[in-house]
Amino acid sequence: MAEVKRHVVSADEDGMRLDRWFKVHFPQVTFAYLNKLTRTGQVRIGAGRVKTNTRLAEGQEIRVPPLAFDKRPADAPKEDVAPLTREERRLFNSMVLHEDKDLYVLNKPSGFAVQGGTKTFRHLDGLLMGLGVELGERPLLVHRLDRDTSGVIVVAKRRAVASALGKLFATRSVKKTYWAVVKGVPKPAQGKIDVALVKARSDEGDRMRASREGEEEDEQRAVTQYAVLDHAKVLSWLSLRPLTGRQHQLRAHTAHIGTPILGDNKYNVDNELPDGVEDKLHLHARRLVFPHPRGGNIDVTAPLPAHMLNTFRLFGFDANRFDPGDD
Repeated sequence: MAEVKRHVVSADEDGMRLDRWFKVHFPQVTFAYLNKLTRTGQVRIGAGRVKTNTRLAEGQEIRVPPLAFDKRPADAPKEDVAPLTREERRLFNSMVLHEDKDLYVLNKPSGFAVQGGTKTFRHLDGLLMGLGVELGERPLLVHRLDRDTSGVIVVAKRRAVASALGKLFATRSVKKTYWAVVKGVPKPAQGKIDVALVKARSDEGDRMRASREGEEEDEQRAVTQYAVLDHAKVLSWLSLRPLTGRQHQLRAHTAHIGTPILGDNKYNVDNELPDGVEDKLHLHARRLVFPHPRGGNIDVTAPLPAHMLNTFRLFGFDANRFDPGDD
């Protein structure tokens, strides 16, 4: 692109997040690059500045500046997206918990990135690009999970479905339940963490922390309900229900109350692990309940990853103790 372009948000893009819109129209633009463009005011809606998570509305005009992501010669041939290899197809199929003509519900493995980035060449969004070659339209992520968080994630097969689900995920119509194993035992055993978060930048990468006095303009309200399902002397098994959807919310909130998640190298300061516990993040998107765009509800529960099952066995936690509706 050699000049500023202006794009009008279509009806089926109403409610879509700006970062997802860019992923559809400009898949070469990485999240880090888009964040830079919004932070410096180069991408705007109308005359106003925006953030990557801004929700779009039909009829709005998006200002897109000249993009500098392609450093190849202008006459160099563009690479076509390849269909899934046999190995990639097996990987994708192994994740599928539910499929219908509108969407997939997947069980994302721990350590598998949702989107690409620096030195990240294998990721879920890449699989969806390959799948799009087969389907004729690329499936779209409806929400995200951190790379090291396992569990339920929803993918829409068409843009209109992604837009409809995106609106739902912005409300409390979607019920999310996570399971985590944390250091220590929270007191009280049940409660609500209502602590606004701000992004803290450092040489070790960005992280979220509790807002301080004078940071009200930058803070994001974040609310999490929690309950102790079982505990041992040194750790607890928690059910976590985020009522808001902030970056690293569950990780930052559990650390804030003094019970950081095991294997969390960003928020668990000393990250000391009991003998036999694997050094992997013990956070799992266990269950997701949401209205289907065509009617009825989708209610999907994801089995625990191997490293959390191992920890459960070590400390006598019974993953079958609760029916999906009880946790």
